[in-house]
Amino acid sequence: MRDFTSPHLSTESQRMNRVLAHCGARVPILQAPMGWIARSALASAVSRAGGLGIIETSSGETANCQREIRTMVASGLPFGVNLPIRFLKDDAMLRFVCESGIRFVTTSAGSPAKFIAPLKAAGIAVYHAVPTLETALKCVDAGIDGLVVEGAEGGGFKNPEEVSTLVLLQAIRERVSVPLIAAGGIVDGRGMAAAFALGAEAIQMGTRFVASTESPVHAHYKNAIVAAEATGTWVLNKRATPCIRALKTAYTEPMHESGLLSPDAFAGIQQVYFGGDMNAAPALAGQSAGLVHAVKPVQAIIDDTVAEFFAISARMAGMAAARAFG
Repeated sequence: MRDFTSPHLSTESQRMNRVLAHCGARVPILQAPMGWIARSALASAVSRAGGLGIIETSSGETANCQREIRTMVASGLPFGVNLPIRFLKDDAMLRFVCESGIRFVTTSAGSPAKFIAPLKAAGIAVYHAVPTLETALKCVDAGIDGLVVEGAEGGGFKNPEEVSTLVLLQAIRERVSVPLIAAGGIVDGRGMAAAFALGAEAIQMGTRFVASTESPVHAHYKNAIVAAEATGTWVLNKRATPCIRALKTAYTEPMHESGLLSPDAFAGIQQVYFGGDMNAAPALAGQSAGLVHAVKPVQAIIDDTVAEFFAISARMAGMAAARAFG
């Protein structure tokens, strides 16, 4: 069995893939930084399986998130931390991350301009999550190391002007040269192969890992994802902030009809996650829920995704070699 405990793996794959070189993982599959969910139990499972687990800080629970980061540091596994700029109360988490020996950070929800210099001074590779080409270009000009390209298919907080991952990846790749991580609508090797064909060097999956054995959420939430169809989500609150994508439920139906979230819409979010009450708050999920057909262990998810990716890549290579379309 391969040893995934070192954050400084040195393989041919890492030397060729810029995302792997930046983050230290063996497989270019990242777990999305979902509030309260993306903590050490899930992140360590992803990292042990060869991908890159990410610790969230969007919950605002600074002390708890710092404890989770310390747990991951102590494990010796490669991992990253997400810093959602708009939701950070002060610079405590930024300073903590810079002092923790972390190698990889994603930033989101705001301009990363003021964060890039201190993070890079600490030896940290910085990728920013972008929903538009305009934002991507600004981040590259600011000196970002890479981008997480978030298409409208993804769950959680979204840009109200919906641009699919398929289109957004192409638009950004033709204008920038930094490494891209594709996010939104990807749950398997088919999606991964498509993303790589469009110029990505890694993928990020959220909904797929929520419905994993190691995910800390309640079985009701996992089962709701498995039961959802491709049309099983709504984009809510397009007229205000934040705009989100969530599962179609009795709770979200009036919000969809009115076009607005209630002021206390997220007050019961932990009851959704950990209590299994699917009508306590919007149950965030991407359109890819319609492609998730079973709750599976993280190792199986990553192994199956990689195997399918290489099978498709080999088939496409054969088509190219034969100059044939089938």
